[in-house]
Amino acid sequence: MNYYVRPIFSKKNKTSNDYKKLGSSNLFFDTIEIITRKKDKIDKKFLKLEDLSSLKKEELKSVLDQIKNITAPRKKIASIDFNRPKIMGILNVTPDSFSDGGKFNNLDKSTAHALQMIKDGADIIDIGGESTRPGATTIVSKVEIARVIPAIKKLKSKNKKTIISLDTRKPDVMRAGIKNNIDLINDVSGLRYSSKSIDLIKKNKIPFVLMHSIKNPKTMQSNINYENVLLDVYDFFKKKIAICERKKITRQSIILDPGIGFGKTVKQNLSLISNIALLHSLGCPVLLGSSRKTFIGKLDKNALEEKRLGGSLSTVIYALSQGVQVFRVHDVFETSQAIKVFNKL
Repeated sequence: MNYYVRPIFSKKNKTSNDYKKLGSSNLFFDTIEIITRKKDKIDKKFLKLEDLSSLKKEELKSVLDQIKNITAPRKKIASIDFNRPKIMGILNVTPDSFSDGGKFNNLDKSTAHALQMIKDGADIIDIGGESTRPGATTIVSKVEIARVIPAIKKLKSKNKKTIISLDTRKPDVMRAGIKNNIDLINDVSGLRYSSKSIDLIKKNKIPFVLMHSIKNPKTMQSNINYENVLLDVYDFFKKKIAICERKKITRQSIILDPGIGFGKTVKQNLSLISNIALLHSLGCPVLLGSSRKTFIGKLDKNALEEKRLGGSLSTVIYALSQGVQVFRVHDVFETSQAIKVFNKL
C-alpha cells in the first residue's frame, strides 16, 4: 500500500493549535487529503490533523513522515531562498523553440532580453539551447554548447549576480556550463537522458531542477498512458530522489517540476496543476512551468502562443495559493505584477 498526503491550505484560525505551516511560507493547513494506492485501486479521504491518531500504525507513520517533509523549512538553493515566490525567466537561444524560437538567438538580443527580464522581476534566468517543444529533434552537444555558452558568458559579464540556470539534458553541455559558472541545472529529461548526468551533478555539487518526463520531445505527445498521472508523477519523483540520496545528493539541492505539457493531455495537465500541493510532501521546492503551454490554447479554442498570457497567469495565481515556490515564465513583468497583487490581497 502506498500513501500520499496533500495539504489543504486555508486561513489560520487563531483559536486552534492544530494548524501546521508549509515550510518557508505563510500558508497553513489543518486538513490533509490522504490518497492510498494498492495496485490499481485508489482511495481518497480528508482528515483533520487533530484526528491523525485514528489512523492505523503503518498509515500513520507514512503520513507523519510526509507532514514532516511538508513543514520542513526549504533551504537555500544556489543562493535562492524560498521565503517568497521566485520567477525564472525563460531565455531560449534557439531558432525553433515553440514560443520564442529565433527571437533571441542573437547574442546582443539575448543579453538585452535577459537584462530586461531581471529588471522586470526575474530572480533566475533559464538559458536553453535546444528546443524541447513537442516533435522537436535532438541536436548534438557541440551545437547546443555553441549557442548557450556565449550567452552565459556575456550575461555574467554584464551582471555577475545573475542566477543562471542551464536548461539542458546533456552531460557535455552541463559540464561546459559548470565551467562557466552556472548556478543551477534544469534537466527536462528528469535524469533519464544520460546515466552520466547524476554523477556529474554529484561531483560538482550543483543543484538542479528535476522535471518529470517519460519520453523524448519527438515522441512525447504520442501514446500517452498513465495509470494515474498525479500519483505516477509523484512516484517518479520519489524514485529519482531515492536514487539521488543513495548517491549522496540531498533532496535539499533538488527542485521538482511536474513537467506540464511534456507527455500529458489537457486533462492530465489540469489534474497535475490542481493537485500540485501533493508534491510538497516530498520535501523539495516545487517549480511550475506552464507558461504559454499548448493546453491553454486548446482550452481557449486553440489560441496561439502569443495569446496565452491570461491562461498562463491563471495557473500562476492558482499555484501560488498551493504554495508553489518557483515559476518558469516567458512574461516576467506580468507575472511579477500578478504575484505582487495576489500577495497583497
